[in-house]
Amino acid sequence: MKSCPPPSTSEPVELAGPTREEQAKTLCLRLLTARARTRAELAGQLAKRGYPDDVSDRVLDRLTTAGLIDDSDFAEQWVRSRREHAGKGRKALAAELRTKGVDDDVIAAALEGIDAAAERDRAEQLVHAKLRRETLGDDDVKVTRRLVGMLARRGYHPSMAYDVVSTELAAERERRRV
Repeated sequence: MKSCPPPSTSEPVELAGPTREEQAKTLCLRLLTARARTRAELAGQLAKRGYPDDVSDRVLDRLTTAGLIDDSDFAEQWVRSRREHAGKGRKALAAELRTKGVDDDVIAAALEGIDAAAERDRAEQLVHAKLRRETLGDDDVKVTRRLVGMLARRGYHPSMAYDVVSTELAAERERRRV
């Protein structure tokens, strides 16, 4: 078996590993490949892995300048997606964006396109879809409570939720009667 000689002491030995900044950038790019993220989310991931704040700030600034991090775009996409697929109301959307580290002014701008009528329409769609599968009896307190609770968990105002449920319940009773 041959052994390798030790490196010469006269030649400089280079450990050409990636710098901490390059490692942080690679991590951020990997995270952004999976889905869009806010600056705060990326900063949290970097901090969790022990990157110093100055390295994180430089990397995040470069990614922001390159257009890979855009909290306002993230917020708009989040609102559109969560309203369409999960049926979330303004209150729930704002809370979700806050947990993602989005600033309040960016949240307000992303939610400004949702007015009360649009929110009510979405609540009516959700209740209508659920009511189709419900068995209606003489006393609909249980159904009403269940549907109002569903809307409340999705961030709809309780009084609006109750009004929508009672209106849709009356319409469903009339539809089934015919």
